[in-house]
Amino acid sequence: MKENKKLQMISFLLAQARKLGADLAGFASVEELKKAPSFNISCSIPESFVDASNAVDENGPVQVASEEVRWPEGAKTVMIVAVHHPDNRPEMDWWYGWTDPPGNKILAKIVQSLCEYASDLYGVEVFHLPYHVEKGGIYLKDAAVIAGLGCIGRNNLLITPEFGPRVRLRAFTLNVELPSTGPSEFNPCRNCEGQCVKACPQNAFSDNVSDRGLRGEGILYYGEKIFSRAACYRQMETDEAEAVEEKIENSSQTVKIIKYCRRCELACPLGKAI
Repeated sequence: MKENKKLQMISFLLAQARKLGADLAGFASVEELKKAPSFNISCSIPESFVDASNAVDENGPVQVASEEVRWPEGAKTVMIVAVHHPDNRPEMDWWYGWTDPPGNKILAKIVQSLCEYASDLYGVEVFHLPYHVEKGGIYLKDAAVIAGLGCIGRNNLLITPEFGPRVRLRAFTLNVELPSTGPSEFNPCRNCEGQCVKACPQNAFSDNVSDRGLRGEGILYYGEKIFSRAACYRQMETDEAEAVEEKIENSSQTVKIIKYCRRCELACPLGKAI
């Protein structure tokens, strides 16, 4: 594909993403992503640790075999989109039984439309990536950083200038090489008091995790940032165990609603007023 056609496609897809409801969007080179932290660290975390994630999707429990990314054949670029998840809409991230959270459904619809545009108008081969890595997805936060949407914060979440960590992500691949739209120098955590660290019920950001085995304990490092995946998973298991049957709005049906912890996300002062 000629360079002017590539630039036209980038501009068009970014504009369409906005029209479809995305609040942020960008592109990331697959070759650059393969060097990003999560894509390298995940390969050295033991499977026994990964199996503790108890991941679920719209079809029910997911049997986690590995968190090594399996790239679609021919994938050269990732387009990633984000939607804002404001504090007053917690249900966007709730699991209704095994049904996909509403926020993810919004994102999936946006990405599917973008895939169709890229394929039909530009003849590009695309692959709509699943959300979970173990189901064929990728590490979305790293992709968002390479695409210039923000940085990985002290709370191990993507932090954006516009919304802080209050965003949800989804992506698809293209079989054409496009330039990454990032990363940027944005880093709001440098002088922050660390409200996210104090808010965590499992002390997943405690400094003492650095005293343990970096790989064996599933400790992730992003520069000076430290995060214990095992501790975070313990809270997820608690959230699942405490889920109760509730009536669905505008329906007589009741279903167990899982409301995963967002304390570190909601404690972040960036994006609070939006």
